[in-house]
Amino acid sequence: MTLPSAQPLNLPQGMEITGDIKPGYEAILTTEALSLVVKLTREFEARRQQLLAVRVERAKRLDAGERPDFLPETAEIRNGDWTIAPIPAALECRRVEITGPVERKMVINALNSGADSYMTDFEDSNTPNWDNQITGQINMKDAVRRTISLEQNGKSYKLNDKVATLVVRPRGWHLDEKHVLVDGKRISGGIFDFALFMVHNAKEQLARGAGPYFYLPKMESHLEARLWNDIFVMTQSELGLPQGTIKATVLIETILAAFEMDEILYELREHSSGLNAGRWDYIFSCIKKFKLDKDFCLADRAKVTMTAPFMRAYALLLLKTCHKRNAPAIGGMAALIPIKNDPAKNDVAMGGVRNDKARDATDGYDGGWVAHPGLVELAMGEFTKVLGDKPNQIDKQRPDIEVTREQLLDFKPEAPITEAGLRYNINVGIHYLGSWLAGNGCVPIHNLMEDAATAEISRSQVWQWIRSDKGVLEDGRKVTADMVRAMIPEELAKVQRDAPGGDGPTYPRAAQIFEEMSTSTEFAEFLTLPLYEEI
Repeated sequence: MTLPSAQPLNLPQGMEITGDIKPGYEAILTTEALSLVVKLTREFEARRQQLLAVRVERAKRLDAGERPDFLPETAEIRNGDWTIAPIPAALECRRVEITGPVERKMVINALNSGADSYMTDFEDSNTPNWDNQITGQINMKDAVRRTISLEQNGKSYKLNDKVATLVVRPRGWHLDEKHVLVDGKRISGGIFDFALFMVHNAKEQLARGAGPYFYLPKMESHLEARLWNDIFVMTQSELGLPQGTIKATVLIETILAAFEMDEILYELREHSSGLNAGRWDYIFSCIKKFKLDKDFCLADRAKVTMTAPFMRAYALLLLKTCHKRNAPAIGGMAALIPIKNDPAKNDVAMGGVRNDKARDATDGYDGGWVAHPGLVELAMGEFTKVLGDKPNQIDKQRPDIEVTREQLLDFKPEAPITEAGLRYNINVGIHYLGSWLAGNGCVPIHNLMEDAATAEISRSQVWQWIRSDKGVLEDGRKVTADMVRAMIPEELAKVQRDAPGGDGPTYPRAAQIFEEMSTSTEFAEFLTLPLYEEI
C-alpha cells in the first residue's frame, strides 16, 4: 500500500524548508502562516542576534568578576506608579497551572486535568525535533477547536466539557529552528512556534471567549522582553487583531532577569499577564553565571530549595513586584509526582507538594505549577484555603518586603556535597539526555518530573564542583574529572537497567555527551544547543 503523499507547499520567496513534509503538515505550513514567519524574521532576526551577542558579552564580564545589580538607567520605571493593562477574564483565576509537552495524549489529559490553565510546551519539556514541533501545532489547532481525540492501546481520549485555559510556551531566544531558512539563514525557533500558532488559532480562541496567551522563557533582560512586545504589535497588526489581544506571562528563570522584573513588566505592560518564578532554570542560571566565581558553590541539588536564602529573596521580590503592578504572580514547579506502589514514599512526596503550595499561597502568590494531573486537586486545595472564592489575591500588596541585591546574591547552602548527590546528578543527566535524544523531553526520573531545566542543574553542578575549591565531598574528597569519569559507566549501567527503553542506542551516547559537557574546560551555554544538532 502507498501512503498518501503530502501536498506540495507554496513557500514564500526566500524561504527554504529542509524538514520532511508528512501528510497533514500542509494544514500547518500554509502560505499565510509561513508568510508571517518570513515577515517577522526579516523584521526582527537582526535584533535577536544582537541581543544574543549582548548575552555573550555580559557572560564574559560576569566571568571576570562583575556582579549584577538593579539598573541605574531604569530607576524611574522601578519607582514609577504604573500598572499593566487589565487581565482578560480567562486569565483571572490561575490557582493551578499544569504543564507538559505538546504531545497529543498529554494535551488531552492536561486540558481535562481540572487545572485552571495548561501551559503547553514547545520548549523545555519537549524535544524540539521537526516532527514534535509540527505535530504539536496540529495538536494545538485541534485542541483549540475542541476536536482533538486519540485512540491508543484500546483507550479513547477526548476533551471534557470543561477544560483548562490554554497557554503556549514557544522556544527561547537562544534556540534556532534549523529546518527553516529565510534568506539562507536559520530562523528563531520561538518566532516560528509563535507565528504558526497565532495564524491558526488566535481568532478561533477569541471567538471562544479566551485569546492567544503565551509563556515566554529564558529572558535575561527587559530589552529581550521589548523584542517580544514589538513582535506582538506587528503580529496583531498583520492579523487584524486589536492591540493588547495577546497576553504573555514571563518566566523569571535567570538571575539577570531577577534584577529587571519591573522593567520586563513595563515593556510588556499592554500584553502582560504577570511573571512566574521558574525555579529550576533559575538555579541553573545562577550556577552558569557565576561558574568561575571562587566563592560560589552550591550544595547537593536536593538541598537547594525555595527556602534557600537566594531563592527566598527571588520569590518574595517577584511577588511584591507583580502585585504592585496589578499583575499575577505565579509560583514555580513542584517537580514531585505521585509514587505508585509505595504509600509511605508517596505520602512524603505529597507532603512536599502541599508545603510548597501552602507557602506560595500564604506569601500571596496567585497560583502555582504542577507537572502531573494527580497533583491538581492537592495544589488547588492549598490555594483555596487561602483565597476562598477569590480568583486571585493581586490585592495582597507586600510593601513589607524589601529585597536587596545582596539577598538575591546570597548563594547558600554550600554544604553538604555528597557522593550520593554527585551520582544523582550524573544519573539524572544521562537518563534525561538519553530520553531527549530519543524524542521525549519530559521524563519521570526518581519520582521527579525532569525536563531540560533540571538536567541543566545536574550537568552544571558537576562541572562547577570539579572546578571550585569548595567542590569537596563531605568525606573530604575533592570532586575531580577523573572521579566523575569513573562514576559515569556505573551510573549508565543503572540507567540502562531502570529507564524505559534503556537498552536503546541513545543512552551510551548520552553518557558520552554528559562526560564531555561536565569535564570539558569550556562550559557549554545550554545543554540543548549541541544536542539539537544531533536530532
